[in-house]
Amino acid sequence: MNCCLLLPFMLGIPLLWPFLKAKESSKTEEVKPPRGSHLRVKRGWMWNHFFVPEEMNKTRHHIGQLKSDIDNGNNSFQYKLLGAGAGSIFVIDERTGDIYAVQKLDREERSLYTLRAQVTDISTGKAVEPESEFVIRVSDINDNEPQFLHEPYEAIVPEMSPEGTFVIQVTASDADDPSSGNHARLLYSLLQGQPYFSIEPTTGVIRISSQMDRELQDEYWVIIQAKDMIGLPGALSGTTSVLIKLSDVNDNKPVFKESLYRMTVSESAPTGTSIGKIKAYDNDIGENAEMDYSIEEDDSLTFDIITNNENQEGIVILKKRMDFERQSQYRIRARVQNRRVDEQLMKYHTEASTTLIKVQVEDADEPPVFLRPYYIFEIFEGRPHGSVVGMVSATDPDQRKSPIWYSITRSRVFRIDDNGTIVTTNPLDRETSTWHNLSITATEEYNVQQISAVPVYVQVLNINDHAPEFSEYYETYVCENAGSGQIIQTISAVDRDESIEDHHFYFNLSVEDSKNSSFTIIDNQDNTAVILTNRTGFSLEEVPVFYLSILIADNGVPSLTSTNTLSIHVCDCDEDGSTQICRNKDFMLSVGFRTKIIIAVLICIVIIFGFIFLILGLKHRRRQPLFPEKGEDFRENIFRYDDEGGGEEDTEAFDIAELRSRAVMRERKTRKSITMEIRSLYRQSLQVDPDSAIFRTFIQEKLEEADTDPCAPPFDSLQTYAYEGTGSLAGSLSSLESAASDQDENYDYLNELGPRFKRLACMFGSAMQPNNSGL
Repeated sequence: MNCCLLLPFMLGIPLLWPFLKAKESSKTEEVKPPRGSHLRVKRGWMWNHFFVPEEMNKTRHHIGQLKSDIDNGNNSFQYKLLGAGAGSIFVIDERTGDIYAVQKLDREERSLYTLRAQVTDISTGKAVEPESEFVIRVSDINDNEPQFLHEPYEAIVPEMSPEGTFVIQVTASDADDPSSGNHARLLYSLLQGQPYFSIEPTTGVIRISSQMDRELQDEYWVIIQAKDMIGLPGALSGTTSVLIKLSDVNDNKPVFKESLYRMTVSESAPTGTSIGKIKAYDNDIGENAEMDYSIEEDDSLTFDIITNNENQEGIVILKKRMDFERQSQYRIRARVQNRRVDEQLMKYHTEASTTLIKVQVEDADEPPVFLRPYYIFEIFEGRPHGSVVGMVSATDPDQRKSPIWYSITRSRVFRIDDNGTIVTTNPLDRETSTWHNLSITATEEYNVQQISAVPVYVQVLNINDHAPEFSEYYETYVCENAGSGQIIQTISAVDRDESIEDHHFYFNLSVEDSKNSSFTIIDNQDNTAVILTNRTGFSLEEVPVFYLSILIADNGVPSLTSTNTLSIHVCDCDEDGSTQICRNKDFMLSVGFRTKIIIAVLICIVIIFGFIFLILGLKHRRRQPLFPEKGEDFRENIFRYDDEGGGEEDTEAFDIAELRSRAVMRERKTRKSITMEIRSLYRQSLQVDPDSAIFRTFIQEKLEEADTDPCAPPFDSLQTYAYEGTGSLAGSLSSLESAASDQDENYDYLNELGPRFKRLACMFGSAMQPNNSGL
C-alpha cells in the first residue's frame, strides 16, 4: 500500500482522538456521599462531561445539562450554579439544569473551570441533592501561530566551510495545546537561502549545503518558516530572518599588481635610506592579510625590504653605500607572502608573487677620497727644517676629477705641500713627543664645500742625543773617622734616549780625581756603582766638602758620556759611625729656612693690604665736599640747557649766587602765579619789541621776590640768555642789550633758516615793521 495514502489517515487519528474519548466517557455519575456519613443515599446527580470549544462566537452556547435522578420533569426543583465564572461566564437554567457559556473563552488564558452545583425543592426550599463539584474544560482549537523565541538571529561561519557544517539552530513555540492533535507540532522550512543553506524540518538546525567565498559575498539573509499541524491544510505559520556572516580564512595569497617598479637614489644617500615603496594586495582581511616582503634576487647585497605593518607596504632601503662610478643601475626582484598560513590552507599559497625593481643611481658631488684610511710615517729626531715626512694622496671620485688642495689642521711642526708631501717646519725631539697625530684635509678646487680628512700618525725615531745622568740628587756624607774602603754611597743613572737593547751604563772617575782622590768608584755592571773611601780619616775643619767628578757612559751608537758631580760632606758622626745626625741637621736647617720664607711672605701680604686700605680711605675722604654746611655764604652753580632760545640751539646759562648777609631780615612777599605771568609775557612778546621794558620788569620783579622771601635758599638763581657762551667770538646775541644796533637790522633771513626759526621770524619780523614805518 502506498505510504502517501496512509499519511493523512495516520495524521487524522490524533485530531479525532479527543472527541472520541469525550464520547466514550459520557455516562451518568453517582455522587458519593461525604466521608463519615451513615446515611445511605439511593439517588444522585446525573450529567455528562462538559467541554466547551474556545473562541466560540455565539452569545449563548449550550454546554450540557445538570439533572438529579429524582427529577421527574414536573418543574418542582430549582438548579443553582456556584463557583468562579458562575453567573458571568456560565449560566444555568434553574428549571431544566441546562448550562450555557455566555462569553467567548480562550484556552491559552484558562483551560478549565471548577464549579459547584446545587438543587433544591421549590415547595420546601430544602436541598434535594448534596452540593457537588464538576469541571468544564475548554477544548483547544488551532488559533495561535508559531512564534520564534530568540529573534533576531545572527550567525558567523568560516568561508569555504564544507557541506553539512552547522550554522545555527532556530526555535519556534506554539501556544496551542500540544496534547490536542497536531496543533503545536511544528515543521521548519527554508523560504530564502537556497542553495547555500538547508534546515532540518523538525529541529530547526541550519546547515551549509554549498561552499561560499567571502570575497564574493560576505553575508547572507536566510528566511525560515515554522508551520504548526506539521504543515497540513489549515496550519498556521510564522517566519524569521537569520543573518549569516562569513568569517575570513586565509585562502588568498598577496599579489603584486605592478610587475615593475622604478626607483632612483643618490649615491650620497647613507645606509638605511628609504628609496621607494612597493605594494601587494590581498583579498583577505585582518591578520590573514598581513604580509612580509623580502629580496629574492640581489647579487650586490645592497638593498633590503622592510614591511610597514600599518598599511602593509614594502619599504626598500639601502644596506650599504653605493658608488655611481662603479655601478649606476641595479635590478632586484622582490617577493611577498602571508605572515601566517594554516597547514590546511597551504594549497592556496604554493607559489609566492614577485615583482621586479629597477634602481637608478644618481651621480652626486662627493668629497675627495684618500687612498688609505690612515697613514703612518716615521722620521728620526733632530732632522733639519724641511725634512720630508711622507706623502698622502686623495682623488675626486666624480667624473670631472677636480684638483685637490691639502692642509694640516692646527700643527706648528709640520706643513703639507700642494702635492700632499708632509715636511717638518721645526726639528723634532723624541724625548718631547714620540708621536704626532695629524689631521690632513683634502678640499676640491671646483667645490670647496667638498672636504674630507684622514688621520696621519708620525712616529719620531730615536737617535742617541742625550747622555746619561744621575737618576736623582744624592746627599752623601762621610764620617771623620771613616776608614779606607768604606762604602759611602750607591749611585745609578738614567738615559732619556730610547735604546733598541737594554740600557747599560759605565761609571768612572774623571782623570783628575782618579790620580789624586780621597775616594774611588766601583762599577757593579748592573747600571749602578758604589763610592768608597780611598784613605783613612777626614777633617771637618780642613775640608768640609769634597766634589767628585763621575763619568757616566751609555751603550748607544755613538756612545755618549756625561760628567756628574757628587758632593760629599764630611760629618762629625756619633759613636756608631752613623751620618744620620748630619742629615737631621740639614733637614732642620732647611725647615727653618722655609719657615722664615713663609713668615716673610705673610708679612709682605699684610703690608700690601694695609697700603691698599690706606689708599681707599684717602680717596673716600677726598670725595667729601669741602664746604658741607648748608648756610654757605658763597656758591656758584652752572646749569646747561638744551632749550632753543635767542636763536641758538645750545645755550649756556650761568646762575650767579651773590653774597647775602644773614642779618638782613626780608619781608615776605606773596608769590604770583609763575605760569600765568609766563603766558602773559609770551603773549606780549609777540607784540612788542625785544628791547621792551617788559622783560626788564619781569626780571626785576622776580629778583625782588627772591630777596624778600625768608624761605628761599640763601642764594639767587638768575637765568639769562644774554650770552652765547664763555669766550664766544660772536658776542652777545640777546635782544636785551642790542636796542641800538637792532633798529637797522633786517630779520627777514630768519624765514630762510627752516621751521625751527619760524617763531623767531614772526616775533622779530612783526616787531621791526612798525618801527621802520615810524621812521
